[in-house]
Amino acid sequence: MAFIKEESEDVRIEETYRVKHEDPEEQTDLMPLKEESQHFNEMEEKNHYEKCHDFMAREISFTYSPTQKTQTRCVEFQMRVHTGEKPYACQQCGKRFIRKDKFKVHMKMHSGKKPFTCKQCGKSFSLRGNLNIHMRIHTGEKPFVCSQCGKSFKQKKYLNAHVTIHTGEKPYTCKLCGKSYKRNENLKIHMRIHTGEKPYTCKLCGKSFTQKENLKIHTGNHTGEKPFKCSQCGKSFKQKKYLNGHMTIHTGEKPFDCDQCEKSFRYKAQLDLHMRSHSGENCFICQQCGKSFSHRGNFENHMRIHTGEKPFTCTQCGKSFTNKGNLKIHMRVHTGEKALQSSYTTEFSNKKRS
Repeated sequence: MAFIKEESEDVRIEETYRVKHEDPEEQTDLMPLKEESQHFNEMEEKNHYEKCHDFMAREISFTYSPTQKTQTRCVEFQMRVHTGEKPYACQQCGKRFIRKDKFKVHMKMHSGKKPFTCKQCGKSFSLRGNLNIHMRIHTGEKPFVCSQCGKSFKQKKYLNAHVTIHTGEKPYTCKLCGKSYKRNENLKIHMRIHTGEKPYTCKLCGKSFTQKENLKIHTGNHTGEKPFKCSQCGKSFKQKKYLNGHMTIHTGEKPFDCDQCEKSFRYKAQLDLHMRSHSGENCFICQQCGKSFSHRGNFENHMRIHTGEKPFTCTQCGKSFTNKGNLKIHMRVHTGEKALQSSYTTEFSNKKRS
């Protein structure tokens, strides 16, 4: 039995050697889309480290050089995990890597070459793995299935995020305000609130945004496109979530309930803002005067006091204002609405006295 056990260990060693000596070009099939590649690399390096650690713990006597070479690589990789050494540096963006094959894959993103093209829609990709993931849009394939509810997903990262719905886990926490998220990508987007970073800029007007999706929505303001149409009243919307919210007007549904005061809302965003009235949370802090705000809109209006920015301009007289509400009030000067309201108020007061 001892001989059989030793033979099985040799088989595992040989398999490890074969995997590690695959051509990096072949390994690109396993790479995820660009926006998730960093998280994927970190997870893969962690798994690789664990395999190396287990591999070394067996204390097996090696008798042939390919396995010795694999052992040496595992030792080198393990040491880099402990020391934090990343010897492979990208000259274009400064990102560093522990492993050479991951560095080579990363460099393809900068080259601009996209040799892998979808035959159905013509979209091209720098990595074959990205094309394989993209093809699921056309095939409808969802290979990652939740074991608890049976829901399927096209990518493993979406399944991992979904599972937290069942567990309630939010492992990614902001160190500045303590807010937690289910996905690391959401935390990164949130951090832009604190840093002020807005990497997505509109080419037509120069306005910048923290999220790519918000830029796409904004671009619709220039084109006027409203692709989401209500089947009951014909009203159109720029975003599907606004159509969904609008449909509750017809149904009377308010699906988002506050568990503290039982108030209900049509939109989750409205509930999130409302919850801050209970928690007292002020996550938007002015770095210049220290004043804090629970709503982002109020924070942005406040910042214009420091910057002097007045982006809302009257089309009739050219007067500018720091916020849209003040512009609306000002417009009554031109429309006569203010005088009409004043007249109505006086008439109502006189009737009340009589």
